[in-house]
Amino acid sequence: MSDSTATTTTDLDVRLEKHRVELTGYCYRMLGSSFEAEDAVQDTMVRAWRSYEKFEGRSSLRSWLYRIATNVCLDMLTAGNKRARPMDLTESTPLAQAALSPRPDNTWLEPMPDSRVLPTTDDPAEAAVAKESVRLAFMAALQQLPPKQRAVLILREVLAWKASEVAELLGTTVASVNSALQRARATLAEQQQPGSDAAASDPLDDEQQKLLERYVAAFEGYDMTALTALLHEDAIMTMPPFDLWLTGVKDITGFMTTLGAPCAGSHLVPVQVNGLPGFAQYKPDPEAGGFTPWAVQVLEISDGRITGFHCFLDTKRWFPLFGLPLHLEAQADQVEEGV
Repeated sequence: MSDSTATTTTDLDVRLEKHRVELTGYCYRMLGSSFEAEDAVQDTMVRAWRSYEKFEGRSSLRSWLYRIATNVCLDMLTAGNKRARPMDLTESTPLAQAALSPRPDNTWLEPMPDSRVLPTTDDPAEAAVAKESVRLAFMAALQQLPPKQRAVLILREVLAWKASEVAELLGTTVASVNSALQRARATLAEQQQPGSDAAASDPLDDEQQKLLERYVAAFEGYDMTALTALLHEDAIMTMPPFDLWLTGVKDITGFMTTLGAPCAGSHLVPVQVNGLPGFAQYKPDPEAGGFTPWAVQVLEISDGRITGFHCFLDTKRWFPLFGLPLHLEAQADQVEEGV
């Protein structure tokens, strides 16, 4: 390889890499899976690198990459799998009937660190839209759309592409794009998604920050009285990969003091996940000492209360994704925030 060819290759790698975060966000919204999204982006980068000589520059490099990424995602979605949350699949279970029944990994909508899907922007409005569009409730709603409608909605509503740009990307007409967008909007409007009204300011306002501080104190102290004061009366708790989900303070705290009792004495490390505040939960490790990973918690907040409490338990997958260690020594309060 000549020096000039090596330089060109390096330059192309740099140019492609600049788009990785936004492409990962796009693929994540399309697929609902953290790991499938990263695989899709890697496939996109490889295809772009291999076919770059055929890229004639009739569109921007960014548009060309989105076209490749869209085709990769549509190919991956041909199997028809729709990722979901527990409340999308079953009815709420009373605590007295609670049973921990796991479902396969490809059933579930997966969590994602903000840093992997939300590009840095100086525009507060753009940042707010981006965060709202990766929240669990919106992501679950997206999964109900046919793949091409999903792509149209994301490109038009989230990424603010023009109808003509989307039509060119999908190889269709503006009228077809507008029709798909109208149908997608209608489908979303019909669905009253639990958690869809959950909001958190960016950055968190004083009230929300104090709520989270009280939550950490209550959870780490396993103080159910204090936790009760923080939860909305209709709060929801989920624990993928188990399909069980609980509604209401009494059942949630009841679960935590029975089946969830081993979580007493846990330590929480703050993370930014799905545009919402969250925590990596480490519970005491009776065998090795210190703390062992247990869950990535995603909190939904509305009107000064916690309305959603979602615990993703497959820690061998999630903690490395968030850049978090798989063991903490006892001096856990010195651990820095995960990425």
